[in-house]
Amino acid sequence: MSPDYPFDDAATARAVIDDLGTVREWNGGAERLLGHPAAAVVGKPATDLLVSEDPETAFRPRGPRWDGTVTLRHRDGGTVRVWLLAHHRRSQDGAPGHWLVVTPLEAGGPRPADDPLAAALVQSPCAVAVYDERLRLSRVNEAMAEVIGLPEERIRGLRLSEIGGKEQSTELEGHLLRVLTSGRAQDVQTYMRTGGEERAHAWLARMAPVTDDAGRVRGVCLAAHDFTENYLARERLQLVNEASVRIGTTLDVTRTAQELADVCVPALADFVSVDLLDPQENGDPPSVLTAPVGLRRAAHQSVNPGSPEAVAKPGQLETYPATSPQADSLVAGRTIVATLASGELDQWLSWDQARSERVQEYGIHATMSVPIQARGLTLGVAVLTRFRRPDPFTADDVLLAEEVTTRAAVCIDNARRFSRERETALALQRSLLPRTLPRTAAADAASRYLPAARAGVGGDWFDVIQLSGMRVAMVVGDVVGHGIQASATMGRLRTAVRTLADIDLAPDELLTHLDDLVVRLSAESGGEGSPGEVGATCLYAVYDPVSRRCTLARAGHPAPVMIAPGGVPELVDLPSGPPLGVGGLPFESTELSLREGTVLALFTDGLIESRDRDADAGHALLREALSTHSESLEEVCDRVLHTLLPAGGCADDVALLLARTRGLPATQVATWHIPADPALVGPIRKQVVDQLGTWELLEASFTAELVVSELVTNAIRYGAHPIRLRLIHDATTLICEVSDTSHTAPHLRRAKTWDEGGRGLLLVAQLTQRWGSRHTTEGKTIWAEIGLLENED
Repeated sequence: MSPDYPFDDAATARAVIDDLGTVREWNGGAERLLGHPAAAVVGKPATDLLVSEDPETAFRPRGPRWDGTVTLRHRDGGTVRVWLLAHHRRSQDGAPGHWLVVTPLEAGGPRPADDPLAAALVQSPCAVAVYDERLRLSRVNEAMAEVIGLPEERIRGLRLSEIGGKEQSTELEGHLLRVLTSGRAQDVQTYMRTGGEERAHAWLARMAPVTDDAGRVRGVCLAAHDFTENYLARERLQLVNEASVRIGTTLDVTRTAQELADVCVPALADFVSVDLLDPQENGDPPSVLTAPVGLRRAAHQSVNPGSPEAVAKPGQLETYPATSPQADSLVAGRTIVATLASGELDQWLSWDQARSERVQEYGIHATMSVPIQARGLTLGVAVLTRFRRPDPFTADDVLLAEEVTTRAAVCIDNARRFSRERETALALQRSLLPRTLPRTAAADAASRYLPAARAGVGGDWFDVIQLSGMRVAMVVGDVVGHGIQASATMGRLRTAVRTLADIDLAPDELLTHLDDLVVRLSAESGGEGSPGEVGATCLYAVYDPVSRRCTLARAGHPAPVMIAPGGVPELVDLPSGPPLGVGGLPFESTELSLREGTVLALFTDGLIESRDRDADAGHALLREALSTHSESLEEVCDRVLHTLLPAGGCADDVALLLARTRGLPATQVATWHIPADPALVGPIRKQVVDQLGTWELLEASFTAELVVSELVTNAIRYGAHPIRLRLIHDATTLICEVSDTSHTAPHLRRAKTWDEGGRGLLLVAQLTQRWGSRHTTEGKTIWAEIGLLENED
């Protein structure tokens, strides 16, 4: 006895035999039938119990159920002729299955021939079965016998779980027990294939207690009503609704294809593969399809863990010939159903040995190939396969598969179009960002840019710009929005920043000019009567390695983090300023004195902000990631991204720029204060040559003399006192700077043939790499760069 069946179980002879033919279980009814105790039988071959000239062929069940009469050996040496019913059960963990073999030992009492109730039972069109007080079959009518597929005289005395042999049968028997013990009727719905059916049906099992005149429960009556059509219609509607919810949750082609496969298994098929056509150069799949067809596996799903039936791996490209379901369906442009029994798959399987082996191994018997089509384009094909479900695909299955696939096709096409636009925007974005950062004497730099995982490419950017006087500008910005428009706006702003930086504007002045540009861009994008939507944030910093001072200003952008040598990371106290595009509001700058080796971390808000944390928590994580010292800024960048960003990708674009400052030794800088006397230009040139000799740069003395002479003479003649000459050099460049307190900047012009002047700056421009002027708070500085490597050549 057991809680599931609290009655004497010896009324049935029952044994369990595994697929290898070994007896695994042997109950008291089997011992009662043949006399063998369990200890003498369990673990032994079942064929030892058979009386046959050929034991190997005497009992060879085919299919999930078998019944027949066999001769068995009794313990006393005699034989017993007995009818057996056997059910095959699959193992849930991949181990070999087993057979449940039963035969009734008590067929019950005689059936009264003149009982009108019994006649009504037999003649009822509804399938009815009556079970006694021990839940053993007492009566069935012809309709129920037809459903079961066995005559009443064979199965009378068996339990429901022994007649059906399936998990659903055991569940129904549990409901029978509850009705028997409670005396209350119960309705149960189940979907299963009985022994007398070719395909599964949906059944409404109505169970009611059978009572005697005294009101005592003496059994249970089970009436089965077939409502398959209503059940399947409801299932189809549910599957369509489920598909609308589960398919297309992201704009990712592979994820959407996987969602299509997941929805169809096991509701519609046992195995589903989704193969897509590779796009052409224009981004669309080919418009004309002919066999053979090249398809790339996008996704597959199976009722078996790990999808062992799959031949192709995700991402693998395979060529399908004209005889394959995939190619035939795509070329025909319609759904094609093929079965193994009809021979429609023979030619295909003879060509593909690997799939032929899968068919034999898993018992695949039917396929349905559905083209994935949307907006007049064929994107690929979904192939649905059945092997565990014995029923073939029906016309209703075809309609359902086409409905679900059509919904998925639109989502796949949307994802494909989004992916193409995202790739275009990403290509534009990366083309507008610096490929490599310049090597400067002022700082070492490293950077990272990551586009948003789902929202699309945004307008984050960074840059490192070489300025005059060995200085360097560092900038990080973020344009509002995503997509190609944001990338294009980013490119315009980055170009504007470079242009403004080239004229050596102070950070606060540069942001003011940039703000005006964003206001104009916003007005242009808005059109007549509607405001634009262009907005951006920006952080701009200029570092001077001579003075080792850094000037910063920001427009609505996150403040940078500074790590002094041997110190801890800390936020720079920097006035925020309004975002770019507000217009009319001033920006403030801050000047810092930095020790050599100080690291500045500039970044966009996508690094520190997310749905899971606020900006303060993000800053704390950033400071933690930056607290570990490393000589390699590249390693620091990777550590920051690994610490702050999730494994699945960031929700917003991320730009990160790290810079470690350098200092220019005082021995590489020479300064002279020059009186307003043109006669002193000659001695000044002599001092410059002497200084170049000290620096072992005499190869540049000729050019330096000419440049110094021209710039100092112009300052004495047109400038205002005091006048200062400064020479700066590193390994590759010599810079000559002449500063005065006049705000009038010189202009390069071409002198006419008979003009006595106007050729000085033209000569400077031709002899140097670059030259220019920059305004300072005291006046202006004229500078020129001389390339030392070129002079050595």
